[in-house]
Amino acid sequence: MGASFGRGGATQSLQDMANADCIVLQGGNMAEAHPVGFQWVSEAKARGARVIHVDPRFTRTGAIADRHIAIRAGSDVVLLGALINHVLSNDLWFKEYVLAYTNAATLVSEDFRDTEELGGLFSGFDPATGQYDLQSWAYAEAGGDGGVGSPSGQAGEHGSSKSDRAAGDEHGSGGPSLEHAEVLRDETLQDPRTVFQVLKRHYARYTPQMVQELCGISEDDFTYLADSITQNSGRDRTTVFGYATGWTQHTLGAQFIRSAAILQLLLGNVGRPGSGIMALRGHASIQGSTDIPTLFNLLPGYLPMPKVGVHDSFEDYLEGIASKRQKGYWTHADAYTISLLKAWWGEHATADNDWCFDYLPRLSGPHGTYQTTVGMLADEVEGYFVLGQNPAVGSANGRQQRLAMSHLKWLVVRDLSLIESATWWKEGPEIDSGELRTEDIDTEVFFMPAATHVEKAGSFTQTQRLLQWRHKALAPPGEAQSELDFFFKLGQRIRAKLADSTDERDRPLLELTWDYPVDGHGDPDPEAVLAEINGRFVSGPDAGKPLSFYGQMATDGSTAGGCWIYTGVYADGVNQAARRVPGGGPSPSQHEWGWAWPADRRILYNRASADPDGKPWSERKKYIWWDEDQGKWVGDDVPDFPEDRAPGARPDPNIGGPEALAGDDPFIMQADGKGWLYAPKGLVDGPLPTHYEPWESPVANSLYPQQQSPTRVVFAREDNLGAPSAGTRGDEVYPYVFTTYRLTEHHTAGGMSRWLPYLSELQPEMFCEISPALAAERGLENNGWATIISPRAAIEAKVLVTDRVKTLTINGRAVHQVGLPYHWGVGTHAVVSGDAANDLVGVALDPNTQIQESKAGSCDIVAGRRPRGQALLDLVADYQRRAGATVDTDNVPRVTDPEAETVTPRPDGEVSGEDGFSRW
Repeated sequence: MGASFGRGGATQSLQDMANADCIVLQGGNMAEAHPVGFQWVSEAKARGARVIHVDPRFTRTGAIADRHIAIRAGSDVVLLGALINHVLSNDLWFKEYVLAYTNAATLVSEDFRDTEELGGLFSGFDPATGQYDLQSWAYAEAGGDGGVGSPSGQAGEHGSSKSDRAAGDEHGSGGPSLEHAEVLRDETLQDPRTVFQVLKRHYARYTPQMVQELCGISEDDFTYLADSITQNSGRDRTTVFGYATGWTQHTLGAQFIRSAAILQLLLGNVGRPGSGIMALRGHASIQGSTDIPTLFNLLPGYLPMPKVGVHDSFEDYLEGIASKRQKGYWTHADAYTISLLKAWWGEHATADNDWCFDYLPRLSGPHGTYQTTVGMLADEVEGYFVLGQNPAVGSANGRQQRLAMSHLKWLVVRDLSLIESATWWKEGPEIDSGELRTEDIDTEVFFMPAATHVEKAGSFTQTQRLLQWRHKALAPPGEAQSELDFFFKLGQRIRAKLADSTDERDRPLLELTWDYPVDGHGDPDPEAVLAEINGRFVSGPDAGKPLSFYGQMATDGSTAGGCWIYTGVYADGVNQAARRVPGGGPSPSQHEWGWAWPADRRILYNRASADPDGKPWSERKKYIWWDEDQGKWVGDDVPDFPEDRAPGARPDPNIGGPEALAGDDPFIMQADGKGWLYAPKGLVDGPLPTHYEPWESPVANSLYPQQQSPTRVVFAREDNLGAPSAGTRGDEVYPYVFTTYRLTEHHTAGGMSRWLPYLSELQPEMFCEISPALAAERGLENNGWATIISPRAAIEAKVLVTDRVKTLTINGRAVHQVGLPYHWGVGTHAVVSGDAANDLVGVALDPNTQIQESKAGSCDIVAGRRPRGQALLDLVADYQRRAGATVDTDNVPRVTDPEAETVTPRPDGEVSGEDGFSRW
């Protein structure tokens, strides 16, 4: 969401969904995958809200919804783009909100060229690298043709150098930086270079007819959806979107979410009760694992990791995060960073050594799961920790994952049970097929028993940014340990072994603060860790006292804090995450239950809940407003805005920082204080969401000559072959679309559910859902066996013939979809086992997030059980041969039709080709 809203996590609280007048659940199955949170949807519906479920399958969510709308997996941008077009072309956008609070009036550089002009590409694409030079996407600059901060045609502030793209393209909690906040605007929105006009042109061909052609959604269903969201948006009503991995796990997943962000901004559905976009995270603390990250490209609080050759000095790093001349609180990232370094290295972090900045590692490129897997196969990775995941089952291209682990010297698996990632070496599918032999595998596997969630104390941060404290109910059995205990003691042992080292590279470990108090059993106190994360004054009159607000963090080393967005969770020395007042107390925002980052705000950017004059848009949606008598913002939440900044304030934007925010700049972490309908920087695959087909698709892109996202991250390897796309040789070999999903009765890769008899009894076998039409076409019988084949693998599953999965008419022909739950794996330790759906999935990634495309792929399906042993490998190889699949299939060239996509300077006079795309 960074390019739109600037901070990770959902914009609202889950409870706030109960305040919505319309709820669109798309890219997820909330009733089954998030059943506890779904209570708020049920409450909204009981109050009269309309609920719509857009999903390839009819599920329990669809059964409860007012209408289920079936969609082809991977086509969501077409639907969302058509909704944007509908709002713009029918003059249904919330004018006062959009003009005041978004960048609709901002002018874009004259050098920018849209996909409508370039056959599906934006200006700046380099076919040789598969990357964009973002310079031409910049905002217009006063007195020149370049973008703001882009003098003399150099890659500038709103653009991005190619070196910026190396590592997941994170831009921190505040979103991408601008050199300064002075932008050119046309408040009439008539200039053709305004974001508003660019947006209208971009989505003009995203029509209900195109939705029917590419999504399989009827015009009647489209009209119902469009009317529902527009009639339930505006001054007095609000609509909320909820999404999950059905949006994120695509090669353009970030743009799926951006599409919804654009739509919601146009309708005024951000920062207001019952509005926003709810990211439905997959576990109790997935949000926490990105806040205090398990991600390779971020530091705590969404500070970016330093990069080789880009951040060679602390000054380079700080300048790369944010310009001091831009607006908003992200200009204080230097204080957040220095406080983090002080928390980690204490007295050793001083101004003289740049606060130990050089102790941080540097990224040389993307180092995600799939790059690491390839590194294992190349014998570049010797050891691997598997913690809280099961890549042998849960990661894309499971066969590749298991083969990679056979190249390791050592593997540590910490889990509750002997999951497949701990047993692949003796009973995995490759042992059965003969590709691996146990006696030939040199990997030494260590299994470390882990404590369950009731056997440890600590905080977890769930989908709505809410920290809640988990109390320890009982001690873990035997040698099972919590993560905190495990890593604390591992750190102690490593430091003890290095105690006498004089090697400079060991100083970061030896000087690390590692002095948490322990109980009588030697276990570290989790509240002490929370206090460290919250932060404290290191020196001065308040030395030792906890910080209460991230605005207290300083650049002089007088404060320390492990995650700036969590500052306040331990204010006054009290564990605010442990608050448990029934119902959250009398406040509508339920502030007395847990603690939400940042600053316990339950709705982000809630200044937008009032009009530009500071008055509520309506009494019904009253939330935060300006109190003239008190001279401050008041209401039902902690104001997400400078408390004393009057609505009419117009400070000089050149002063930068929070002080530069105007009284109508609600997006306080964005560099210009506005919500971004158009992203001049920050997303590497386009400033506007654009429909491309998935990496594998039997459907041709009707919108552009460009079939797939040209910037998708590909791994052209023999163990990761792709299916031919529609219109190319061999596309008939894998004619069907498959998509993966989860069930209520099982949890992710099954490590917490397939070992439990009660849950296993409810869902005992791996199955596939298919339509009656597909069953008839392939001779499949209900409760019989089917073999599903992709270019990577073949698996078997029991057949469920059901109307829940519809055959859709796409481009005038029937397109069948196969639904596959992904919870099973092969092994003897679980109560139930079965083939893993992720074995079918190929590895192609979203270039912004490095997330794999698990939700849309190409396959064939035939009746009967899969072969065993060598015969299984022969089956997969035969399909590959018939399809003509090679490492180049769908990987090179990245430009589908070079003749249709020409990126050259524009001369005077533009002409259009027969296909309607501009040529020059």
